[in-house]
Amino acid sequence: MSALTRKAWRDLWHLRGQALAIALVIAGGVATLVMSQSTYESLLTTRTLFYQEGALADLWAPLKRAPDTLVPRLQAVPGVQTVQTRLLAMGTLGLPGYSEPIRAEVVSLPIRGGQPLLNRLQLRSGRLPDPDVDNEVVLGEAFASTHALRAGDRVRLILRGRQRWLQVVGIGTSPEYVLQSPPGAIFPDFKRYAVLWMNRHAMEQALNMDGAFNNVVLRLLPDARPAQVIASLDTLLARYGGVGAYGRHEQTSARYLEEELRQLGTMARLFPAIFLGVAAFLLHVVMMRLLGTQRDQIGVLKAFGYRDRALAGHYLSMAGIIALGGAVLGIALGAVLGHLLAQLYQDIYRFPFLKYHLSVGALATGLAVSLAAASAGAMMALRAVLELPPAEAMRAPAPPRFGPTLIERLGLQRWLSQSSRMVLRDLERRPGRALLTVLGLAMASAVMMVGRFQGDAVGYMVDTQLSIAQRHDLAISFVEPAPRRVLFELAALPGVRDAEPVRSAPVRLIHGLRSYRTVIEGLPPGAELRRPLDTQLQPVKPPSDGVLLTDYLQGMLDLKPGDRVEVQALEGHRRLRSVRVAGFVHEYFGAQGYMELDALNRLLGDGDVVSGVLLSVMPGAEPDVYTRLDRRPWVAGISSRLAAVNSFYDTMGESMLMFTWVAGMLGAVINFGLVYNTARISLSERGRELASLRVLGMTEGEVSAVLLGQLGLLVLASLPLGFVAGWSLCWVMVQGLQSELFRVPVQLTTATYAYAGLMVLGASLVSALLVRRRIARLDLIAVLKTRE
Repeated sequence: MSALTRKAWRDLWHLRGQALAIALVIAGGVATLVMSQSTYESLLTTRTLFYQEGALADLWAPLKRAPDTLVPRLQAVPGVQTVQTRLLAMGTLGLPGYSEPIRAEVVSLPIRGGQPLLNRLQLRSGRLPDPDVDNEVVLGEAFASTHALRAGDRVRLILRGRQRWLQVVGIGTSPEYVLQSPPGAIFPDFKRYAVLWMNRHAMEQALNMDGAFNNVVLRLLPDARPAQVIASLDTLLARYGGVGAYGRHEQTSARYLEEELRQLGTMARLFPAIFLGVAAFLLHVVMMRLLGTQRDQIGVLKAFGYRDRALAGHYLSMAGIIALGGAVLGIALGAVLGHLLAQLYQDIYRFPFLKYHLSVGALATGLAVSLAAASAGAMMALRAVLELPPAEAMRAPAPPRFGPTLIERLGLQRWLSQSSRMVLRDLERRPGRALLTVLGLAMASAVMMVGRFQGDAVGYMVDTQLSIAQRHDLAISFVEPAPRRVLFELAALPGVRDAEPVRSAPVRLIHGLRSYRTVIEGLPPGAELRRPLDTQLQPVKPPSDGVLLTDYLQGMLDLKPGDRVEVQALEGHRRLRSVRVAGFVHEYFGAQGYMELDALNRLLGDGDVVSGVLLSVMPGAEPDVYTRLDRRPWVAGISSRLAAVNSFYDTMGESMLMFTWVAGMLGAVINFGLVYNTARISLSERGRELASLRVLGMTEGEVSAVLLGQLGLLVLASLPLGFVAGWSLCWVMVQGLQSELFRVPVQLTTATYAYAGLMVLGASLVSALLVRRRIARLDLIAVLKTRE
């Protein structure tokens, strides 16, 4: 072992407290990176395998009704490899002892039995239905596990107004329903939304669709162009009530999962950068002060012939050892947290299996970035010292020139105690060091704010959308558009306070070369149960001669108020009309348009019809209203606004809680590392000064106040800056989360600011207590004997 190697280990032992604190900060950064990266890669692998094993379709094409004789023409479309026709229908499910409405999506299985060619079932238990038995079904795993249902149980299905009891013979899932979310809903609902797979023959009888289908899924050839295939399908299916084919990027489950993976990728880039940047800063400060105390040693080593490269390697090896220790700890912690987070995502998205693994890439990245951060921090500190000639390095640095501080020039010193004046003088005379410490502490607050930001933002989005914009209790959707007179029938139901008609029409908006498939909602004049909002959350009345669009479509389609947009209807007469853009509304979920109901019906040319009704119901009357609605065959589904809110917090709250806990813990590590290192280094630099004060008669508490009071001021000064930094980091994160599915606002509650501040103060208090113990153990005689 060389002399420099022995020196490195001795110096590290002497700095073990600071080294451990820095290693913990590095571990926090590496743990975040490994957790995010491993979760992302594991979910990506799991999704890819599940899609392959389940033969997920490439295209979906819903329609009203087409004969089975159309299948050869579908197979002849250029680019199509596999065609699977089927029946889909929305119904209502009933369970003994459960009074809330349950929307059921029923999917047909091949008429001869067995697995479908595309979107195959992954059975978790039981078997597939017998093709010769009409009352057997496979029930979706998410719904079944939530209600503790098993193979052998019975459920009641109401389909087109007909009630029948079904035998559950299997529990399973499909890559088509990884995220089991009701049509048109914002969040998954495992309690009130079920997917059932039933024999084709039984569904044909229930829907009066013998020899016909209303949905087709397709697998494309590897070299096929999806846009061209979609255009051909739309042309072929237009006469059969086709509403437009779409690919995986528009399929609800695949789309939401893709967005979730994109968010994980954003987190994997942002959070480690914060942690490792702070670690580099810490190493820079520690190495700068260590080199300052070892100036004379560096001069002696240079005089004895050690070159700058050897000395740089010596100090870089110290930084590397600290970084390596932190990286190993971070990898272990990140693997544990990553596995827990991946399991949470598995529960939300109901993957039948999870392929969790730590890739070599994630491990190599963790090690590389930690060593790079350590090297960067050390090199910044080494540069100035290594440039000194040996003779100059062996001399003590020139003492700084101090003058009266600002407080003294203003004559305020007489109002301060001796300890307070010493604290303020030291801060003012070393402003650069104080600023760097404040910046580091501010980042600790920012990290904890980012951790809670997700809950704040989504809570605000849900409250805005489901409390201010939507004020109904129940939303009733119809099998197909119905005459407006059904409104009066529903309004007359016992327990209904108010009823408003609504029509949701699938359309394609076209402006220039840009287009987007969405819906336009028709609302009656003076609507109160469904209201578009502006940026100030004030209701906007839909125009009678134009369309209001969600503000996200403004950039997507390059529109401005007064422009005209082509509206291609995807149902009914499929008219193409030019409509004036009357303005834009501000919404956080989806990207759609709004028109006055009569204007939308005139645009579509289908007469005075509605596709649903919004109901305001008296408290306690919901069960009776559900029962009465179940008897109407033209009711396709019932959804509860309050149930949608509860569903979100039931399914998504656990993952947000874990993310908040991890961010809070790692933010506290940053804070502890900064405060502890700052205090320890200040103690080593000012040891002679503090010991002199003790000898001159100051008490242990007064001496501690000089050092810890300075740290306390730095912590308090960092809080406002930390709040600004936290908001800024949230803004940066938001830029990577925007999509047509949802737009996340930069919304932080007072509780989040208070949480971040209290966590910083708590971590600082722990650090201060540890340093306070070292102050109490100062050896006054040994310190006073040290060379100035």
